[in-house]
Amino acid sequence: MRSPDAEVAVVGLGAFGAASLWQLAEAGVSVIGLDRYEPGHGYGSSHGGTRMFRTACLEHPDLVPLARRSGQLWQELSARAGETLFAPTGGVLIGPRDGHVVAGTLAAARQHDLAVEVWDAATLGARLPRHAGLAAHHVAVWEPAAGLIPPEAAVRAAVRVAAELGAQVRTGTRVLTIELVDGGAFVHTTTDRIAVRQVVVAAGAWLPGLVPGLAVRVLRVPITWFRPADPSATGYDLAAVPVFIRELDDGACLWGHGAHTGGELKLGLEDVGTAMRTMDPDGDDRRVTPADWRELTDRLAVALPGLAPEPSRAAVCMYPLTPDRQFLLGRPGRDPRLVVAGGDSGHGFKHAAGVGEVVADLVRRRAPRVPVAFMHPDRW
Repeated sequence: MRSPDAEVAVVGLGAFGAASLWQLAEAGVSVIGLDRYEPGHGYGSSHGGTRMFRTACLEHPDLVPLARRSGQLWQELSARAGETLFAPTGGVLIGPRDGHVVAGTLAAARQHDLAVEVWDAATLGARLPRHAGLAAHHVAVWEPAAGLIPPEAAVRAAVRVAAELGAQVRTGTRVLTIELVDGGAFVHTTTDRIAVRQVVVAAGAWLPGLVPGLAVRVLRVPITWFRPADPSATGYDLAAVPVFIRELDDGACLWGHGAHTGGELKLGLEDVGTAMRTMDPDGDDRRVTPADWRELTDRLAVALPGLAPEPSRAAVCMYPLTPDRQFLLGRPGRDPRLVVAGGDSGHGFKHAAGVGEVVADLVRRRAPRVPVAFMHPDRW
């Protein structure tokens, strides 16, 4: 292999890639960041104005240390960038006590001694009366530490801080293939061939195309915003409808939050039904139609009544889904030249800052500071 252009290339500057670039630059590693688009773009998985932050991780108890560390790093990035990147609002997880939302949240809280409150349905109805249609056997877990992160601003801040620390940033650069060779890797773009000792692939929905054989598929996910049907209605702001995930008796899960900016509530439905389907990230399946929100609005009419029957706006997001809904984080085949960070499965953004630190540790052959073995890409 010829003399490298840098020690490391980070392919993809979405949430995981931008954080990896920042953390590698922070550690003094010579690094190049590559992306087809500009940081904060709306073509992948790191857009939509807001993303939920939680430490009571219902998806896996071992995610809690990563969430805690990510919270610290988001605050650190805020200070470095000189802007607010985390707004604590509190959050509520609602559903049957034995359902996966509440049971998973309580398991994580017990294992890691998290400060949460458990409300019965009557208490939830009294404290957050916009949540309607509550069954008597439903409960809520209130997490005061939950809140919102602005994804586009966070990605741009991480890339900007990385550049200030010496990282090279090349946007408008599409990566075609990654060639692993003796002593390193060649990253082939439409215009160049970049030589590095190691490559970090954090390309989101494009990850399975660049690293074949990973257990991941890409889902097309509509994201929608709503306004009250009565423009003069009050009680739809973040105080009245803080960030939430709500499991219904049919197994579907609503998620979202009250009006943050512009008077719109951001609301969605977990990956069930006809609106969720496999998507080619380079395809043209970004047009939205009423079919994208029909199943959502049918449920909102009961669970959060008073909203307009159609969204005020809508967009398409993508998320790479793994069989067990945990991330892909580590070295496939234990290859010393390659690290992958992806497969966010719809709950990754909150963890991105901590994922970046894990990537920087792996690149430098250091043991990660939080549990990551359950996310290794070779686990199947």
